[in-house]
Amino acid sequence: MGIRLLNMISSVKQFHKLHSILTRNHSDVPKGHFAVYVGETEKNRYVVPIAYLNQASFQELLLKAEEEFGFQHPMGGLTLPCNENAFFHVTSQLNSL
Repeated sequence: MGIRLLNMISSVKQFHKLHSILTRNHSDVPKGHFAVYVGETEKNRYVVPIAYLNQASFQELLLKAEEEFGFQHPMGGLTLPCNENAFFHVTSQLNSL
C-alpha cells in the first residue's frame, strides 16, 4: 500500500511538472503525447501519452467527453468532463502498468 501511494504521488508530481512546463507554450506537445483539459469549473491542461488511448479506463473518460461535448469541445482541445482527482486516479493507475 505504501509503495502504491508513493507511485501515485510520483505520478501526480510528473503531471504537475508537465503541466507547468507546457502551459508556458500551448503549442509545444512532445511527440507521442496529446493535450487534454480537465476540471469541473476551471479547466487545466495536461499532456498525456498517446498510449493511454488504448486503455479501457481512459476510453471511459473519452466516452463521457463524447456524450457531453460531442465533437465541439469548448476549450478547442479534448476536454474530459471529470474532476482532477478522478483524472489523477485513472492516470496514476495507467502509469503503474
